[in-house]
Amino acid sequence: MAFKIPTMLLKRLYTVGSLENNVAGFQFSVKNRLTDTTLSALVSLTIDGTAVDLQNVTLGLGDGTTLLPSDFSVDSPFSFPLRQILNINVKGEQLAEGKHKVGIAFEAESFGQLKFSVKDKLTTATDKEYIAIPRSNHDDYSPEIIKKRLDFVQKYTGAALKHIPNQTFDPHSLAGNIENFIGVAQVPLGVAGPIHIDGEHAKGDFLVPMATTEGTLLASYNRGIKLLNLSGGVTCSVVDDAMQRAPVFVFNNAREARDFVKWIRDNHETIAAKAEATSSVAKLKEIDPYLVSKFAYLRFNYTTGDAAGQNMVGKATFAACNWILDNYTGIKNFLLEANLATDKKASQVNIMRTRGKRVVAEAVLKKDVLQQYMRVDTEKLYFSANIANVGAMLSGANNNGAHSANAIASIFIATGQDEANVAESSAAIFYSEMTTEGDMYISLTIPSLIVATFGGGTGLATQNESLAIMGCVGRGKVNKLAEIIAGVALAGEISLTSAIASSDWVSSHEQYGRNR
Repeated sequence: MAFKIPTMLLKRLYTVGSLENNVAGFQFSVKNRLTDTTLSALVSLTIDGTAVDLQNVTLGLGDGTTLLPSDFSVDSPFSFPLRQILNINVKGEQLAEGKHKVGIAFEAESFGQLKFSVKDKLTTATDKEYIAIPRSNHDDYSPEIIKKRLDFVQKYTGAALKHIPNQTFDPHSLAGNIENFIGVAQVPLGVAGPIHIDGEHAKGDFLVPMATTEGTLLASYNRGIKLLNLSGGVTCSVVDDAMQRAPVFVFNNAREARDFVKWIRDNHETIAAKAEATSSVAKLKEIDPYLVSKFAYLRFNYTTGDAAGQNMVGKATFAACNWILDNYTGIKNFLLEANLATDKKASQVNIMRTRGKRVVAEAVLKKDVLQQYMRVDTEKLYFSANIANVGAMLSGANNNGAHSANAIASIFIATGQDEANVAESSAAIFYSEMTTEGDMYISLTIPSLIVATFGGGTGLATQNESLAIMGCVGRGKVNKLAEIIAGVALAGEISLTSAIASSDWVSSHEQYGRNR
């Protein structure tokens, strides 16, 4: 049975801005942005509603290979892998300047007929009169094109690049992770620990790679880890898991929007099936509706396995919304993302509702350990924490702790996480209380920790090795990584807060850090 791709998603196959005249006629390009497949037929091609004679069509694969539509069939398909570009050339009259409607239909394995039409403006010589970074449609990670880009950058800027071009891995491994590649930014990498974690997924002692340019950072985290270890370690728990995409549907008035939300609830099972059909991993948990004016905002909540999942849930929600648009009348407008998922932004909704992993790190800090190694007692630390709560409230901060973003950012850089997700992941809630023995119970809740151990940048050379140090490579390890990060973040809270309470903070930077 063929898998139906939503029409709006199919249109993304077309490369906008690729329509241009050539010596023989005109051309445009499509790119596989779905998944690996094979093509068995070019069914039809139209320009402005007029059918093109397929005998006048050739398909260029970017490596010098060209095909005629008669060169492939059901018995002899040709490979069309993910990210493959097809340059479609049409012999005949050139197109007039302005916008044109391009329609195309292919037969593809697993998908059946891929048919869509788009409007594109004819690209002219005037449009191309701008400075462009060199790139190759065939192989944009070859030594030749990388050198060409480096030469371009050096000539354009006058900068001499001696260190940036030096990497130890095959640049082809970066396909899908970066464009216009010229080299590497070598961020210093250190290791903290071992930290003793009693988690459900992370159990035992772990060395933790941290990439940073901030002096005293690793020293501070190592000190906090020592205090935790001497107090019996840290207990870590992933308590919730969700990744969102938040479309909005626009109606004539508020009542129509309200009735639409009721229909969404009644059809949840079908909507979930449409969304989950796009992925073997994504599972739709619930849809949270938010009604404002004549707008119905729907926050789709998923679990995404060991991937961070932003792209995954975008594709899933797009499929679900395509079914909604086809089956509900009265929708006046629609946007796939209405800024309620709050990608790459700190937000109260994520603190309350979870984005990524909601993880809690807990420990009982021993009074004698704190006095011996930090020259401060638990009562003073507890007093300082209460004062800090007031300061955080006055500032409107999304974090009443000290600096959990330091641990998160440095581990993110080391392990190939999406570094911009520090925006959401920086939110944290620190809590403490005194025990009857004079010790101090402490906890750090990170409500929106967005991490992955599979996909994205986690498979790249040094990033994969950093994950390997913690035993967090691949599937089934994402909750383990979340627990380790939370434990290290709590260690940093103890260390910095203790240093502030004992007036040791500035002197440490003077002796060991950048202040010198």
